[in-house]
Amino acid sequence: MKILLTITRIIVGVLFIFSGLVKANDPLGLSYKMQEFFEVWGWSFLDNYTLTFSVAMIAFEIIAGVAVLVGWQMKLFSWLLLLLIIFFTFLTGYALFSGKIRECGCFGDCIPLTADQSFLKDLLLLVLIAFIFWQQNKIKPALNKTFSLAALFFTVIFSFAFQWYVLIHLPVKDCLPYKIGNNIPEKMQAPPGSIPDSTVISFVYEKAGKQVEFTADNFPADYDDATYKFVKRYDKVVRKGNASPAIKDFTLQTFAGTDTTQALLNTDEYQLYLFLKNGYSTTGEWPGKLDMIMRIADKKHIKGYMVTNVPMETLRQNPPDVFYAFMPLRCDATAIKTAARTNPALFLIKKGTILNKWSYADLEQALLVVSNLKGNGE
Repeated sequence: MKILLTITRIIVGVLFIFSGLVKANDPLGLSYKMQEFFEVWGWSFLDNYTLTFSVAMIAFEIIAGVAVLVGWQMKLFSWLLLLLIIFFTFLTGYALFSGKIRECGCFGDCIPLTADQSFLKDLLLLVLIAFIFWQQNKIKPALNKTFSLAALFFTVIFSFAFQWYVLIHLPVKDCLPYKIGNNIPEKMQAPPGSIPDSTVISFVYEKAGKQVEFTADNFPADYDDATYKFVKRYDKVVRKGNASPAIKDFTLQTFAGTDTTQALLNTDEYQLYLFLKNGYSTTGEWPGKLDMIMRIADKKHIKGYMVTNVPMETLRQNPPDVFYAFMPLRCDATAIKTAARTNPALFLIKKGTILNKWSYADLEQALLVVSNLKGNGE
C-alpha cells in the first residue's frame, strides 16, 4: 500500500506541475477559455476577472503539485486537490456532454485534447486523488519542514513571476497558429487529407402548434401546405469531420468596408502589422520605440498596417503620434486575441508568412531586426 501511495503521489504531483507549467506559458489562453464558459452560462459579468482567476488557478496547480510530491500539509492539500479535480471533472464533462464547448483547454494550445480525452483524464485523476485523500494520514513529509517551506516558497515565486513575464512579453513556447514561420493563408485552409462535415438539409415546419423536423428524403406522408407551416431550413451535421482550419475569421478590412486580406497577404514584400485591441494603453516607452521603427521602415519602403477592433473615433481621440505610420484595418476581436497575446504586438510578415513578432515590451529587438532588413525593391 505504501508503494502504491508513493507512486500515486508522484503521478498526481507531476501531472499537476506539468499541466500548470503548460498553461503558465499562456495564461491569457486559459482566461479566454474561461470567458467561453461564462458566455455559455450567461456569466459575462465575470469576464473582467478571468485573467485573475487564470493566474491564480495556474499557480495553485503548480504549488499543489509540489506540495503533493514533498508531502507537505497533506490534510489541507488533499482537500483542495479533491475539490479542484471535482470542479475540473464537471467542466470537462460539461464540455463533452453539452457539446457547447469544443475543448476545455486543460493543457493549453501546446497539447490540445479533445473533450472526451480531457474528461477521461480527469476521471483518472479523480480516482487517484480520492485514493490520496483516503490515505492522507499515512503520508509522511519527504523533506523536513525548512526544506518543504523553501520548496513551496520558491514555487510560489516562480509560478507568479513566470506568468508575469509571458503576459508582458510573449509565450516562451509559441503554440498558436500565428507562430513564427507559419503562413497565414495556408493556415486558413483545411488541413490536407482532412474530412469535411457530413451534412443533410433539414427542414423545420410547424404543425398543430408543434415544430416537426425532417429531411428532403423523408417528408411526412400527410404533408400539405395547409397543415404544415414552414419555419426554417438548415444544414444539419450528421457526421463531424476534421476539416477545421487552424486560423478562422481572420479578415483585414479597410474602414470603408473593402476586404484586403488576400491582396495584402499575397504581397511579396516586407510588411509590419501592429495588432491593437480594446484596452490598449499609450503609457510607457513603446510608442517612442515604435515611432523609431516606423521611421526606419518608411526609408526602406516597408508599409505598416494596424489590425484593430478599436473604432476609428476612439483611435482619433487617443492616438500616439506613431499611429500616423499605419493604415488602419478592421479585424475580428477574437482573431486579434488569438494572434497577439500582448496589446499591442508587432508582426513582421512577407507574403503571408510570419517572419517575426514582438511584444510592445520588446520593440528594441524589433528595431534591430528592421534596421538590418533590406528595403522592399532593393
